[in-house]
Amino acid sequence: MRELLIALMLVVAFMAGGTQVEANEEAAKPNPVVKELKKVVEKVTKAATEVASETEFVLTPEEFEKCRVIYFDRCAGCHGVLRKGATGPDLTPNQMKRKGNKKLRDFIWFGTGGGMPGWGKMGTITREETDLLVKYIQNEPPVPPQWDMKKVKGSWKVIIPPEERPTKPEHDRDVDNMFAVILRDAGQIAIIDGDTKEVVSTIDSGYAVHIVRMSMSGRYVYSIGRDGKATMIDLWMKKPDTVAEIRCSLDARSIDVSKFKGYEDKLAVVGGYWPPQFVILDGATLEPIKIVSTLGFTYDTEEFHPEPRVASIVASHFAPEWVLNIKETGQVWLVDYSSPSNPGIKMIEAERFLHDGGWDSTKRYFLVAANARNKIAVIDAKEKKLAALVETGGIKPHPGRGANWVDPEFGPVWASGHIGDSVVSVIGTDPENHPDSAWKVVRTIKSLSSGNLFIKTHPNSKWVWLDTPLSKKSKYRTTVAVYDKANMAAGVFKEIKLADYGKAVHMEYNKAGDEVWISIWGNLGDAEKGKAGEIVVMDDKTLEVKTRIPNLLTPTGKFNVYNTVHDLY
Repeated sequence: MRELLIALMLVVAFMAGGTQVEANEEAAKPNPVVKELKKVVEKVTKAATEVASETEFVLTPEEFEKCRVIYFDRCAGCHGVLRKGATGPDLTPNQMKRKGNKKLRDFIWFGTGGGMPGWGKMGTITREETDLLVKYIQNEPPVPPQWDMKKVKGSWKVIIPPEERPTKPEHDRDVDNMFAVILRDAGQIAIIDGDTKEVVSTIDSGYAVHIVRMSMSGRYVYSIGRDGKATMIDLWMKKPDTVAEIRCSLDARSIDVSKFKGYEDKLAVVGGYWPPQFVILDGATLEPIKIVSTLGFTYDTEEFHPEPRVASIVASHFAPEWVLNIKETGQVWLVDYSSPSNPGIKMIEAERFLHDGGWDSTKRYFLVAANARNKIAVIDAKEKKLAALVETGGIKPHPGRGANWVDPEFGPVWASGHIGDSVVSVIGTDPENHPDSAWKVVRTIKSLSSGNLFIKTHPNSKWVWLDTPLSKKSKYRTTVAVYDKANMAAGVFKEIKLADYGKAVHMEYNKAGDEVWISIWGNLGDAEKGKAGEIVVMDDKTLEVKTRIPNLLTPTGKFNVYNTVHDLY
């Protein structure tokens, strides 16, 4: 191709030049042969450039599959399976090729000021993997298959039928004070006794479990993996284990149960990332009952979106309903499960791009982060409407479930930290007794760093805890900040360094509210060095380390049974 291009250019140069006399005599006359040859050269040049460009981004089948897994694990949550963008920007080939390899490499390696982690700098991926990802995102994204009821049912397994399960606990442990701990990269759930700190059972789960939820009785743990696999663990067994499992989608991150009076333990629901859908399940067996697609149109521009994912789910305390947050279309759906085969859906326009959130202290108002728009949407579960949209004043709020306490000046409040900003936004939540501060940011408090994922407190605690596992500065990734509720206005916090490896992530209280459990999330490959992970148990009164639960494989989220059942945060 290169040789042909050079030859044609030489011909054009010769034909255009001729002798000096011919050039002078014919200067005013266009040469039709030269004109046609120039067109040929332009076409050949364009074709050569396209071939060179395509060659530059070629991946072997093995490299493509490796990148697909890395992208799914680290990138899809923010950028979408189809790479159309959500919390993070559009990563489609046309957009990526304009950036150039160097800029793309820097984004992946160092992260961005908008909250994207520096995957390379943090040691999560290698330089070789970074270079491969640069190529991968300049290729067309693979479109995964659909996952219909035939496939859902084909994956369903009842390992121990309800009639063969214990009729009472087979141990004398306090089930309410057990913890379900996600061992993310190991694809497991650890059940830990909150009193003795003993790891009672380690159970295989879906890949990269995102959250777990508990049945209203507190007996069952429901987990959901990023591979769409849901598992159900019975805590009454002498050694807790899986009693049922099902794969509801190919990519997922949300699950919850029915909590309203009369429906306790009867139903569960899984929200899918891909395909974009939710599946209603029998609460005792996980038998699938109904699949509902979330495909639709964005609330603001009414444009069709091919990937409106179910980002988070909570169960209403005011009606037999689940609150589903449809990320890309900016809608909150109230799904009536009183007739699970024929669910009613009320769509509430909120804001794009909805992610995580939690209840206020009364359990009436659900506050969810539209983190790419830097807003918190407030849903009134009693009146079934949008109560407010709150500008947080920070970049990419990421509350987890948030934190509730009573501010001495503004009354009941709820707070969120931010991925992209070193601030905590405190929002008033009492429209009845404190109407002037309701649904407003009443305090903006300096935090340890950007890169926050979770904020936590407990009604029995005087403290508010904040992690920063995605901080650009390595020293803050293993440090937490602790604020005094009574003196939040001062913006003063205590820094507590917890480890010399990994990331300190996700705080959870025990049932009594006098201990805080914090995960140290290491690397699975460092298990033999003792640096795959552990849980640091803090005394909530003294802020001293009480004990450590070592040798855990990449622990992340932890969920105390009592607190999760009763939505205490």
